[in-house]
Amino acid sequence: MIELNTFSIVARCPRSGKLGVAVSTAVPAVGGICPFIEPGIGAIATQSWVNPYLGIDGLKLLREGLSAKETLDKLLAEDPGRDVRQLGIVDKEGRTAAFTGSKCVDWAGHIEGDGFTVQGNMLIGAATIDAMAEAAAKSAAFDLHERLMLVLEAGQAAGGDKRGKQSAAIKIFNKEAYAWLDVRVDEHRHPVQELRRVFEIAKQQLLPFIDGMPARNDPLGHIPEAITAMIMTPPPYRPGGNGGA
Repeated sequence: MIELNTFSIVARCPRSGKLGVAVSTAVPAVGGICPFIEPGIGAIATQSWVNPYLGIDGLKLLREGLSAKETLDKLLAEDPGRDVRQLGIVDKEGRTAAFTGSKCVDWAGHIEGDGFTVQGNMLIGAATIDAMAEAAAKSAAFDLHERLMLVLEAGQAAGGDKRGKQSAAIKIFNKEAYAWLDVRVDEHRHPVQELRRVFEIAKQQLLPFIDGMPARNDPLGHIPEAITAMIMTPPPYRPGGNGGA
């Protein structure tokens, strides 16, 4: 069992229906064990003494039609380790539920907002979560990927994990069974700052390609000639590249 002393946001965009999680912690590769998302179903962040099955089983419950709150209640009722768990859940309707176990390492807590929940444990203090909730509310008009990045940066600027920094990730699903965006920094002295750098490149080089990939209702997909030409160009010379420096 791994202790994820973490701050995260789980959110749904009411305009696009996209679902996503952004997270940072002082453990490597947080993007592989904290976010669980299914398009049109919901998104879950599982952290503290992390149990990935809370994400796996939680998505199953949401798929069966339970609300975020009903899903949380059922997961906790069946988890003997609930006192050391922390969860944030948003369902397909944008309803939220969050939980911080009584034995999570201080400072620990969560805030639910309109279509989002922010949570963290082993933090410098409550300011991290307060700043994230404020950023989430103020950025409601932004596209989901921009919003999640801003909220993660707000949490880091307010203090973040009291042990330091190591990894960060943003994961978003749109309408397909594969991720629309999955960007990770797995081991870095300044993971949120590095995630922003990679994120900006991904916006220019990856997302236009993803938008043209095959879909369930369009097996061929359609990647515009300009995007094909860009992908065929060596990375340093693409938009956002360093020109070979």
